Amino acid sequence: MFRDRKDAGEQLGRALEKYRDQNVIVIGIPRGGVETAYYVAKHLNSEMSLVVTRKLGYPFNPEAAFGAVAEDGSLYIADAPDQYISTAEVQRVLKEQKQEIKRRVQKLRQGKPMPKMEGRIVIITDDGIATGATLFATISLCKKMKAAKIIVAAPIAGERMESILTEMVDEVIILEKPSFYSAVSQGYEDFDNLTDEEALAFMSKWEKEFHEKKFQSHS
Repeated sequence: MFRDRKDAGEQLGRALEKYRDQNVIVIGIPRGGVETAYYVAKHLNSEMSLVVTRKLGYPFNPEAAFGAVAEDGSLYIADAPDQYISTAEVQRVLKEQKQEIKRRVQKLRQGKPMPKMEGRIVIITDDGIATGATLFATISLCKKMKAAKIIVAAPIAGERMESILTEMVDEVIILEKPSFYSAVSQGYEDFDNLTDEEALAFMSKWEKEFHEKKFQSHS
């Protein structure tokens, strides 16, 4: 059980100690993953950014995902959503989420392009993994961007998720894998949803601290 995302992010950073000062890039999935990424990147003394990936939810139950789309268009679709919704509905939800991605890229990254990943070690973080939909789409994006090594790191996920991810990426680090697992929030004492403004604050804080370190190292 983690106190909050700060506690989880700091523990995750320590679990990734071997990547400290290794010129890795830590990628957070907004919104909660941005706070986690901040504490991991701070511990590893690494670059940090975010990739906007959105869950594709069923119209009758938006919290249940039939897939996800990343900001470069990388798409993950779960098995047979057409049993429950029409192709037209899938396309409508996809169009809506692509619009939301554009809004969030402007808001959270000021419209800046994604950082270059080619030839680099990329650590994808989130505050926990539920269905894995947004994570799977993000992994596809990192592969398309030719990351040299992809690591998935999360404080909590179900037992089965680790074996699924091991087939997809180079390394998986999950701190807690409860046998009964229904939601990411069950691993936290305090699990408030982050707003865009709070996620942006963590990005701004990292940029300020990172540039100060670079200035000090050159002076």
